[in-house]
Amino acid sequence: MRAFDAASWKPLTSISYGDDADNLRYDSESGHLWVGYGSGALGEFDQNGAKLADISLGAHPESFQLEKGGSRIFVNLPRSRKITVVDRKSRSVLGSWGTGGPLANYPMALDEANHRLFVVTRFPARLIVLDSDHGQRIASLSVVGDCDDVFLDQRRHRIYAIGGDGEISVFHQKDPDHYEELGRVKTVSGARTGLYSPELDRLYLAIRKQGSQAAEIRVFAPTL
Repeated sequence: MRAFDAASWKPLTSISYGDDADNLRYDSESGHLWVGYGSGALGEFDQNGAKLADISLGAHPESFQLEKGGSRIFVNLPRSRKITVVDRKSRSVLGSWGTGGPLANYPMALDEANHRLFVVTRFPARLIVLDSDHGQRIASLSVVGDCDDVFLDQRRHRIYAIGGDGEISVFHQKDPDHYEELGRVKTVSGARTGLYSPELDRLYLAIRKQGSQAAEIRVFAPTL
């Protein structure tokens, strides 16, 4: 992992953190960084690259979310069909919740205000809504296939799920317990990595070069 100066893009440091380092999160309260890597661990380190902790998970982690009003981390373990809950203060595993059968739970989003966790699986392709306090399943809806990113638009009470099958599934959160799919936005096959910025109110989608399709970043402006 490499750190850069955000103003000049000058390289600052390089940190070796094992194999298959994937998702990275910044804890604004402590100033620490968390990374999921290897055959099953979350690593914590400070901004200078000093390693502070390793938390064993038992399987390779994919997307994970840090709650701001507490100390929990919710971690997707797609190979074991589980969501593991970690306490970043005690640096310990609190427990795990199963997906109920669906496999390959890669993307995740957290609605902390309403105590809801959104997890998307690939086999079958489902958006699963869980109670983030107890792990109880609230809803399960059909979603675009090969999903790799999911985002909450809190302002509009919407959920955007980006899938490699060439679509973005858009859901409406009627209330914390009820959801409906509003429709699907056509994109490009294989484009499944994106970013939603609440501050800019834009959804960004990365499209790789393949055949006559040039590499590009598509920008979507959500409507009211």
